[in-house]
Amino acid sequence: MEGHIISASSKAEDLFSVCMALHELLNKLPVTARSRDYPGLRIEDGNVVDTEYSGPILEQVIAENTVIKTTPQSGTYRGIPVVVAPLRTREGEAFGAIGVVDITGIFDLATLMEHQSEILKQVCGQDPCPLPQERISSKR
Repeated sequence: MEGHIISASSKAEDLFSVCMALHELLNKLPVTARSRDYPGLRIEDGNVVDTEYSGPILEQVIAENTVIKTTPQSGTYRGIPVVVAPLRTREGEAFGAIGVVDITGIFDLATLMEHQSEILKQVCGQDPCPLPQERISSKR
């Protein structure tokens, strides 16, 4: 029987099958992973583009043993929202991390709703927008 073991000393090829499956399940969103002891891989558009990959958030997740949703200030995904989760032993110790581009972070609905009135004022000049007396043809 063929099988794979993912551990703190896994290398990129050990992480490949799980990461490629996630990549496909997530409609080919970029996926990254590494073990605690070795750099891992980066998958984009159905292809492995790096087999010595490590990013600052992957490293932080392993060190802190927590899920992190953030927009990195450095690295390959600088300025792009990501979510990274630790790979844990049954005892709860982080031995690796897997991350994806966080499409939910691109659209922060709570912030949009919080600022909706101000946004409408900027777009229309006043709120409500469009004003009741505005005709359909003049709506923006």
